[in-house]
Amino acid sequence: MKFKSKEDLDAPIEKVFELLADFERHERSALRRGIEVSRVDSLKAPGVGARWDAQFRFRGKPRKAEIEVVKFEHPAEISVVAHMHGMDAQVEFLLVALSKTRTRLSVATTLTPQTLSARLLVQSFKLARGNITKRFDSRMASWARDIEARATKIA
Repeated sequence: MKFKSKEDLDAPIEKVFELLADFERHERSALRRGIEVSRVDSLKAPGVGARWDAQFRFRGKPRKAEIEVVKFEHPAEISVVAHMHGMDAQVEFLLVALSKTRTRLSVATTLTPQTLSARLLVQSFKLARGNITKRFDSRMASWARDIEARATKIA
């Protein structure tokens, strides 16, 4: 199952990429939302091979995920893969410079179930696709506005 969204930001591509690659900030954000995150690699700079272990609750059950950056092409793309019990997820962040001060951010998330229970979960997502897509687009729009605000502070 795949979810896609795109947003145009009033910020240069370099600034947007820099903010996307600020993994420490993403870790702090996850911690504030109750997700236990720990970095398990020894990389000094963001890039391919960055890895985390995460623990969170979803639908009332504790879940674990292993997350890894698998593609890191400055300033155009970051791909992350998450392996959870019974399901894999891939998230691709693509950046396109529309002008010197505008950037298009496209996010595509692909869920691949590996077990029967994960297939049932994905099937329930398909039934609620409209609501999930609206929430995904809304979250993306909010995130894009946050990136724009932070990019103007950096400039």
